[in-house]
Amino acid sequence: MSIHIPLPIPTHPVEASPLSALTEKEQTLYDIVLEHFSAVDYTLPNVNQEKAALIVDERFWLSYECLLRYLRATKWDENEAIKRLEDTLKWRRDFGIYDKITPQHVEPEATTGKEFLFGYDTRGRPALYMCPSKQNTEESPRQIHYTVWMLERAIDLMGPGVETLALMIDYADKAKNPSIATARTVLNILQTHYPERLGLALIAHLPWLLHAFYKLITPFIDPLTRLKMVFNPVITENGLFRTAADAEAWSANSTSRVFEPEQLVQEGWNGSQPFIYSQAVYWEALVKLCEERRSRMIAAWHRIGGKVGTREWEVKVAVRDDTMNVQVDAENVLVEDGQLQS
Repeated sequence: MSIHIPLPIPTHPVEASPLSALTEKEQTLYDIVLEHFSAVDYTLPNVNQEKAALIVDERFWLSYECLLRYLRATKWDENEAIKRLEDTLKWRRDFGIYDKITPQHVEPEATTGKEFLFGYDTRGRPALYMCPSKQNTEESPRQIHYTVWMLERAIDLMGPGVETLALMIDYADKAKNPSIATARTVLNILQTHYPERLGLALIAHLPWLLHAFYKLITPFIDPLTRLKMVFNPVITENGLFRTAADAEAWSANSTSRVFEPEQLVQEGWNGSQPFIYSQAVYWEALVKLCEERRSRMIAAWHRIGGKVGTREWEVKVAVRDDTMNVQVDAENVLVEDGQLQS
C-alpha cells in the first residue's frame, strides 16, 4: 500500500543531546550577543521606528542555538555575529517569511512533488527531497520562495538536538538544472541566512554532463558546504551510505549508515517506503503537521519564559514529552474502553 503523508518526527533520534558547555571565552562572547538582543529597548537598526521592535516570531527565532550558529559562522566575532543576525532579521521581514510566503502562495509550485519532506536520517535530520525532473513552473521569485518555505518546514520538523537537514537531490529522468543565476541566489540565501543548517547534501544519479554545472557553481559554495556534498551515494539493502567502502564495512554496531531503508523512499532511492506524492493528500498533511508543531513550540517557549536566548532543546523536549503523554493517555483510554489489548 502506498504512503502519501510525511513520516512522524523520531522521538529518540540517535545522538540527540543538548549542546556541550561553552568555554569561558565563548560564553563571554555569547553573553555579549544575548545582551544586545535582550535589551528592553532593543529595536532593529535602520528600520521604520513603528516596526522596529521585534515581534514574537523573531524573539522565538533568536534562540540560544541560533545565536551560537551565527557566532560559529563568524568565527566567534561577536560584532560580526550581531550584524549578520540583524541582517537576517531584516531579510526575513523583506523576503516575507512571516506573511507573504504562505502555503497558499507557494502551493502552485508543489503540485508535482518536485520537493517534499519525508523521513529522517540516522541522526534524526529531516530529509528534504528535490526532484529536478518534476519541475512544473518557469523560473520566477516564487520558485525561490517555495524552496525557502520548504527549508522552513524542515526546520519545523527538527527534533530535540537536531539543527540540520539532509538534502536529497535526484537527477534521474533527464533532470535539468536551474539557471546559474537562480542557483547563486539560492546558495546566497542558504549560506547567508541559514548558516549551519545543512547537515548533508546527497546528490544521486548525477550524469557526467551535469558535473560541469557543479563545477561552475563550486566557486560560490563555501568550503564547509562542499565537504557536506556527496555525489552518487551507495544504496544497498542495508540502507544508504556515503561510499562503497562504508557499505561493505557496515555492521549493526557501526555508525557509517546515513539512512535506514525504513526512512528512505523507494522511488529513486531504493528505500522500503512506498511513498508516492499526491498533492491532494500530502500538502494538507504537511501544512497541518508543521503548523501544529510550530504552535506547540511557541506555546512551550512561552511557558519556559518566552525570552531571547531560550534553548531550542528545552522547547523541543517539552513538545516531545507533551506529545508522548498525549499518546499514552489516548492508549489508556482505548484500553479502558476495551479497544486495545494490554
